[in-house]
Amino acid sequence: QVQLVESGGDSVQTGGSLKLSCVASATPAIYYAAWFRQAPGKEHEGLAAISNTGDTIYADSVKGRFTVSQDNAKNTFYLLMNNLEPDDSASYYCAADTRKTVPLSRLALLNPSYYNSWGQGTQVTVSS
Repeated sequence: QVQLVESGGDSVQTGGSLKLSCVASATPAIYYAAWFRQAPGKEHEGLAAISNTGDTIYADSVKGRFTVSQDNAKNTFYLLMNNLEPDDSASYYCAADTRKTVPLSRLALLNPSYYNSWGQGTQVTVSS
């Protein structure tokens, strides 16, 4: 497993933007990383994933508003969130796979069971 630390959560108004960061320990190597969120009473929702080669996939709910990226030199992953809505309010988590597991499909990368490392989360609150 790899250690992950998220930051960047905040309270914003509808239409605002936030950029979340996830810093990973240098080892072991990460093959896929993803962002999830969990609102009270709801399950983890996969938002976006990125491979170590930069391939990305997004959930339909955030496509066009959220952008996942990485800075390999800094071992850091990002989630840029634009045009935020109250329904985006949740705890946001980054996750990583260090086992080089071959996903059964691209959509599997948005399933929390794919990942073996998780951060502690950062809170995002969007007010109307």
